[in-house]
Amino acid sequence: MIEASGAQIIIKMLELQGIDVVAGIPGGSILPLYDELSRSSIRHILVRHEQAGGFFAQGIARSTGRPAVCLATSGPGAMNLLTAIADARCDSVPLVAITGQVNTHLIGTDAFQEADTFGLSFPITKHSVMVKKPEELLSVIPEAFRIASSGRQGPVLIDVPRDVQAAWCRFNSWPQPGVKTAGAERFSTERDTLSAALAEISEMLLAANRPVLYLGGGCNAPETAAALAELLAIYPMPVVCSLMGIGVVPSDSPLFMGMVGMHGSMAANRAMYDADTVIAAGVRFDDRAAGIAEQFCPNARIIHIDIDAAEINKILDAAVSIIGDCADTLGRLRCVLHERQEALRSAIAVAPSGVDRGVMAAESLRCDWLAGLQQKLREEKQPHMAAAGTELPDPRVLLRRLPEYAEKAGFDPANLIIATDVGQHQMWTAQYYPIARPRSLLTSGSLGTMGFGLPAALGAAWANQGKRVVCITGDGSLQMNIQELATLAELGLDVTVLLFDNGVLGMVRQQQEILFRGRYSASIFEKSPDLLAVARSYGIDGADICGDGNGGTSGEWYRLAFPAAGSGPRFIRCFIGRGENVFPFVPAGKPNIEAIECFSAES
Repeated sequence: MIEASGAQIIIKMLELQGIDVVAGIPGGSILPLYDELSRSSIRHILVRHEQAGGFFAQGIARSTGRPAVCLATSGPGAMNLLTAIADARCDSVPLVAITGQVNTHLIGTDAFQEADTFGLSFPITKHSVMVKKPEELLSVIPEAFRIASSGRQGPVLIDVPRDVQAAWCRFNSWPQPGVKTAGAERFSTERDTLSAALAEISEMLLAANRPVLYLGGGCNAPETAAALAELLAIYPMPVVCSLMGIGVVPSDSPLFMGMVGMHGSMAANRAMYDADTVIAAGVRFDDRAAGIAEQFCPNARIIHIDIDAAEINKILDAAVSIIGDCADTLGRLRCVLHERQEALRSAIAVAPSGVDRGVMAAESLRCDWLAGLQQKLREEKQPHMAAAGTELPDPRVLLRRLPEYAEKAGFDPANLIIATDVGQHQMWTAQYYPIARPRSLLTSGSLGTMGFGLPAALGAAWANQGKRVVCITGDGSLQMNIQELATLAELGLDVTVLLFDNGVLGMVRQQQEILFRGRYSASIFEKSPDLLAVARSYGIDGADICGDGNGGTSGEWYRLAFPAAGSGPRFIRCFIGRGENVFPFVPAGKPNIEAIECFSAES
């Protein structure tokens, strides 16, 4: 017979789950848990704000695909954590948040630091639970990890009153850890229906003249990327993605047309608009990507593959849909499509028919369609690489060449992970940085949370020893969680903060310039600190990037930015012009193909 307190059960169950690090801040209602944590094998990361603890855990989860853990005390501690939890829910990130709560007999009395954490978290989690007895933790914790990692991933919150943490119970044995359950998606497509759907999809693809593969965050995993590479090897077609789908197909692939949406490439948006067949995999047609949904791919028959049944037919109707894991489904599609292609080739070799000639003609049209889009993409990228005519560096050129600078410094670009905050720098990164692998771009997508970048970079660096994480941020976003520079310095992690500093809220200022005739309201900082000096005050070595007068950079700042593994944090500041804008830009109420490609105040 085993006897343990609630706090001991939590710690032991986390150890059984393989958790070796948690992030958070202690407080009165969670002190029994912290007391046990201090005697455990689990490393605690003392962040400076609970929101940062949630984003630290997200950095681990987003870069590895495994659930990570964050802690907070009751009341303001838990409420500070809610933003990171909501962000994880919006981007389907597996997270387990454990919060302390006031003693059970005080719940509902407006006790000190009491808040209804369970009620507040319910709309923004995949699952929430308040624990009433210590023995409940034996099932609640493994179930939390199972739920967080299975099906469409997401955050789970466990609220534990202080007296439950301190209470003791007896039980026979420790339960097995919770693991990802295969086939956990709700209402998954049955095998017989799946076979028929795959056969129908293969026929649709073989008959298509302008097919497009549209990828989202549900595909952003190595297994799915491998399945897609095999599919594209036998059936080449243009590939576009959402912000969360960047990295599934390497950015230098001749098939990749870029990101769609409000700041997507013109080639990608045009591809979707002109498509006659769209395979949408692990993507949900959100407003920033689709714009006016009815004009996103108006002439296309949509094939929708998603692990979440709720996304099917939610925004656009699908001609054929499959509810299931994208890696598995796309692998099956590749096999069915290959078999059908081989059968057609055999039939054509024996006795060509009008139908078979039609299939051959479709193949020819697809090749011409792809070549045209590739040319459009080449033309689109060229103007942005032109000389800026200013002493300040061009952020687009800098981001495009960042792997080259790493290589010049002797650092392998394959060992870089990119984390961004939210704003203009985020969109420039999505447009220009050459992401080559899944899970190597970490960014807040659906919720668009400023302050995400730095703490998420810390978590990613912790979980990916030997790699360097580059946190690309702006002065507005950085100051949302700037206190985590202390955590970075304390841990000595291999994180390079690349700051684009322009003294404004860049994306807000841009929209006010273009949409509100230059009436700037609360988007320009009256007083800006010396952020490089702030970083140095924490003991982080840093430097400025100087312009070369042609939009590029001068000096050897990159040798400081990309040192050998284990060299610790760096801070690189790059001043950019306040008037820099992100283009293309689709104004509200316009379809994606009516994006603004440039802007002047006189127009």
